[in-house]
Amino acid sequence: MKIKTFRSIGRRPARSHKGDFGRVLILAGSKGYAGAAHLAGVGALRSGAGLVTLGVPEKVYGILARRETEVMVRAFPSSRGGAMSSAAVKPVLDFARSQHVVAAGPGLSGASGVRKLIEALLKKWKGPLVLDADALNVLQGRIKLLKDRDFPAVLTPHEGEFSRLFGAVPLRGTEGRRSAAKKAARVTGCVIVLKGHHTVIADPSGHTAINRTGNPGMATAGSGDVLTGVIAALLAQGLSSFEAARRGAYVHGLAGDLAAETKGQISLIAGDIAEALPEAFQYIFGKSAKRKKNGKFRY
Repeated sequence: MKIKTFRSIGRRPARSHKGDFGRVLILAGSKGYAGAAHLAGVGALRSGAGLVTLGVPEKVYGILARRETEVMVRAFPSSRGGAMSSAAVKPVLDFARSQHVVAAGPGLSGASGVRKLIEALLKKWKGPLVLDADALNVLQGRIKLLKDRDFPAVLTPHEGEFSRLFGAVPLRGTEGRRSAAKKAARVTGCVIVLKGHHTVIADPSGHTAINRTGNPGMATAGSGDVLTGVIAALLAQGLSSFEAARRGAYVHGLAGDLAAETKGQISLIAGDIAEALPEAFQYIFGKSAKRKKNGKFRY
């Protein structure tokens, strides 16, 4: 994959077609958690991916197939409980060969089939990979699987998931969180997005960044699912793992800030963040009529 700059993805040639902007497979959802898949899919589409497919258990396929219009939905074998089963491993890997990026985790559950699926992805999928939520939880005690990938995986844990994965609670304060994320990136060979107030992004080489956009209203169910889709879409358009994570956190937080202006922090929900992504991208690329005199949203 040819690595692009963030600015370059804002300039689309006149003769572009959907295949030019990447194919993303998002493995998400289980019985009772279909909404997580929807939010991740919308986040990816609103962030510029050309084609987005939700890979979901058969038992929630009907719910999402009726709901989605722009996102494609593909069913894979499910367990009796409505989660991905181990029988999904081969068909998922077969389908993934036609994709540019795979993201996994939102609403998948901790079922044994999910564990086998994530393990298989880490061993056999060689392209860009984003792991969030349940895809991280099933790796507890097995972080060695994350190392030595040709294309560093992007892990997006909140503090609870981080502590389960690495056996330690990140230190309080920006510098303590930076240190914890930096160490985790070095140990795993992955890009770490340690979510929370002033999200920290760290890569295995020691580079770090602190995201300053976002607000407390974004502490709501589904916000992280949208971020997973955003990062996956930026990867699909050619950004490196670190740049996709850094820029993704920024635009996601900016969308949350813009949405909070009209919805308020108390009433802000994840869908509002996804709906504000177009305005956030317009702002970043200089096409929005809205400007902030105080420079809060300065890129």
